[in-house]
Amino acid sequence: MDRALFTAATGLAAQQLSLDVIANNLANVSTVGFKASRVDFEDLIYQTPQEPGTQTGPNSMLPTGQQIGLGVSSGTTTTVNTQGTFQQTGRQYDLAIQGNGYFKILMPDGTTAYTRAGNFSVDGTGKLVTPDGYALQPEIVIPPDAVSFSVSPDGQVSVRRAGQQQPTVVGQLQLTTFVNPAGLRAMGGNLFMPTPASGPAVDSTPGTQGAGTLQQGVIESSNVDIVSEMVRMIILQRAYETNSKVIQSADSMLGIANSIKQG
Repeated sequence: MDRALFTAATGLAAQQLSLDVIANNLANVSTVGFKASRVDFEDLIYQTPQEPGTQTGPNSMLPTGQQIGLGVSSGTTTTVNTQGTFQQTGRQYDLAIQGNGYFKILMPDGTTAYTRAGNFSVDGTGKLVTPDGYALQPEIVIPPDAVSFSVSPDGQVSVRRAGQQQPTVVGQLQLTTFVNPAGLRAMGGNLFMPTPASGPAVDSTPGTQGAGTLQQGVIESSNVDIVSEMVRMIILQRAYETNSKVIQSADSMLGIANSIKQG
C-alpha cells in the first residue's frame, strides 16, 4: 500500500507541474514572440523482484519476469519553437522573423541576450531599442532628420532624410541561430541566453545560413494554441483526479488491513 501511495503522489506532483506550465502558456497568449512550453514526463526506476529470463527449470525461463514501476518523473520542460502568427501593426519599427533566428540584444551589463520579439522603438539618441530600452545589435541609429525608415527582407536598413529623394543605408541587421534553440535559457522580458545545450550563437545575414527573413510593420504573436492548452488542462485534471482516487483507495485498504489486525 505504501508503494501505491508514493507512486500516486508522484503523479499528483507531475500533473501539478504540467498545470503550472499550461498556466504560464495561457498567461502569455498575447506576449509578442512568446514560445509555448510543454512538460516531458518519464517513468521512474522499477523494482524488479524477478528478472525477465530467470531460469525456472533446466529448459525453461520466465518470459516476462516481474517489474513494478514507482511512478512518474516530470522530466524536463521543452520550448515549442513553432512559428507564431503575424499581426499587422503598421508601425515602421516593428519587425518579425519569418523562419529561424533571433534578434541580438545588448544588455546593461554588457552581455548579449536574444529575442524573437520585434516590437522595437527609437530612444532619445536614435538607437533602435526594445521596450525596456536595450539596444538592438548591430546598433542601428536613425538620423534625427529621417522622414521614413525601411528594412528589407535581408535586413538592410535604409532611411530617407529630409530634402533627399533617394534613401540612405544606415545599417545591416543580423539574425542569430542556434543548433538547439530549445536549449536556450529563458530570462523573462522576452529574452533568452545561450547555454551549452543550445550550442554556440551563429550570426548571419537574414535569409542566409538557415536564418529567416524579416518583415516590417508586423509582429510575431505568441504561438500558444488556446484550444490545445485547454484540452491538455482537461486531460491533466482527469489524471490528477485519478491519482487522488488511487491515494484514497490505498488509504482505505490500509484502514481495512489495520482493522483486521485490531480484530
